[in-house]
Amino acid sequence: MAILDSQGRLFGRFSLIDLGAGIILVAAIAGIFLSPTLTTSVAQVTGQRQALQVDVMIRGLTAKNPTALFATIEKEAKTNLIIRNQPYGQIDLVSIQPLPRSVLVPQPDGGVKALPDPRPEQAYTSDTIITLAGQAQPTPDGYVLGNVKLKVGTPIELEGKDYRFGGSVIDIRPVQP
Repeated sequence: MAILDSQGRLFGRFSLIDLGAGIILVAAIAGIFLSPTLTTSVAQVTGQRQALQVDVMIRGLTAKNPTALFATIEKEAKTNLIIRNQPYGQIDLVSIQPLPRSVLVPQPDGGVKALPDPRPEQAYTSDTIITLAGQAQPTPDGYVLGNVKLKVGTPIELEGKDYRFGGSVIDIRPVQP
């Protein structure tokens, strides 16, 4: 019996194209399950967790009554967290610190002073620092929160019943027990 017949089949049973496709499929499945990145992420999830506080800067949040919105958020004491478009879940809200809106005003002596912004539309805009607290996985190059590395500058969204807005991380502090 010939190894290849007239139709290109191996030993009269297997097509060379089907055999090649089968080998590629087995290699792809093996690559998925034996990938080193998969074992690394599983190891990160099962490791020790550490209490962490994260400061998030919210710039230019526009709301009809920012003070009432922040009072509502603070009363809820928890918020849903989205890190780099990956939902994390609920996280504790520690504090909300509104920042004053100011404008630089040139002085007659050539200096500059920061004074409260008198524009009426700025009453609807707020800059705020929000402090969150949760459990994170420490790694040699930072912290992992919800399988996403968390570093200064990481974009974050906060979502609740009546709000969804974004900001960026400005500080990460481990909390000592």
